[in-house]
Amino acid sequence: MQAVITDVDPFDLPEWLGTHDVVWRADQGLRTGHLVRGRLTADSDSLEIPCDLLAVDEAYPEPVVDDAGRLRVHQAWRHGQVVIGELDSRLVLAVPGTRFGPELVLDALGRLARAVGAHAERYAALLRLGA
Repeated sequence: MQAVITDVDPFDLPEWLGTHDVVWRADQGLRTGHLVRGRLTADSDSLEIPCDLLAVDEAYPEPVVDDAGRLRVHQAWRHGQVVIGELDSRLVLAVPGTRFGPELVLDALGRLARAVGAHAERYAALLRLGA
């Protein structure tokens, strides 16, 4: 079944995402596929929100999202933005591609930082290797 991403307005996200040093922590390895579970944390983990990364171009055994969703993600990316949405009651950053590498993770987080009015250098990523 294809995922349906419900748009989230960056201004509806917690204020601390724009005012604190934020770390995205992967809950699983980047090699797990097109969906990497994680969370955004700040203030030594006292502030936390689930936040997953979703690569929308995976098409086997079925497409991750419908064509309209893929188009929206690609258009946002082309304009220096990231689609911020909700999927299964979790925040999700939707990006073009089929898998994640460190560079794509950092790029997505930088775009999230910009969307919430923060400087990209206030964001960091803690990645896990493996499946």
